[in-house]
Amino acid sequence: MRTVAVVLAGGTGRRIGSATPKQLLEVGGRPILAYAIGAFDGHRGVDEVLVVMARGHVPQATRIVSEHGYGKVSRVVEGGDTRAESTVAALTALAAEPDDTRLLLHDAARPFVTAEVIDRCLAALESHQAVAVGVATPDTVVAVRDGLVAAMPPRDSLCRFQTPQCFRIGTLRKAYEAALADPAFTATDDCGVVHRYLPDVPIRVVEGDERNLKVTHPLDLVVAEHLAGLAGPGLPPDPEEA
Repeated sequence: MRTVAVVLAGGTGRRIGSATPKQLLEVGGRPILAYAIGAFDGHRGVDEVLVVMARGHVPQATRIVSEHGYGKVSRVVEGGDTRAESTVAALTALAAEPDDTRLLLHDAARPFVTAEVIDRCLAALESHQAVAVGVATPDTVVAVRDGLVAAMPPRDSLCRFQTPQCFRIGTLRKAYEAALADPAFTATDDCGVVHRYLPDVPIRVVEGDERNLKVTHPLDLVVAEHLAGLAGPGLPPDPEEA
C-alpha cells in the first residue's frame, strides 16, 4: 500500500500583505514551502510527494525541490483558484493510484508539521477512511447570529483543525465526484467535503501540535521566524521538551 503526500501550495500572500505567495516567503533562511515539503520527503512512511503550486509559480517551486534535493517529489503541478480546485488537481494527477492508496493533504503554509503528527495520521488510516488533525482550543468559541451570541458549545467538544487531512484516495475521489455534481458546492477543506457528501464515513481526529501553525497573517510570520530559530534550519523542538 502506497502513501502519497500532497503539499497544497496554491495560496497567495493577500492576507499576509505580500505580493509574493506566502509559501515562498522565508523563515529561518528557508522558504516556508521547503519546510513543508521536507517534512514529508524525509518521513520514512511516505513514498511520494506531489506539490500543487500557485499559478505562475511552478518554476519557483521546482527550483526549491531541486535546491534541497527532495528526491520523493515526483511532480510540481499547477493548482486552482480555491483549495478545492487544487485538491481536484492533485486527484487528477494521481488518477492512476489504486483506491486504497493513503493520501495526506497538507497546507504548504504550515511549515512545522512534525514526524509524530504524520505517524499518528498513518496509524489512524490503518482503520479509518478519513483522518483529521486537531488541537484543543484554549478560547471560548461561540456561534453569533445578528451580532448576538446564539450558542456556546462546551470547549471540550471543540477542536481546531490542522493538516495533513488524510484519506484513502478512493474515499476522497468519491466525495469530490458528488461535490462537483452539486451546483451549490462550496468547501474550505477536504474533511468538510467528505463530511458533507459521504456522511456515513466517520472522520477520525488525531492529536495535532501547536507548532504546526498556519502562516496566514503578519504576526504568524514573526512566530514562525522564532520557531525556526530555535533549531536552525531543522524542525523546532517541542518547547515543553526544550
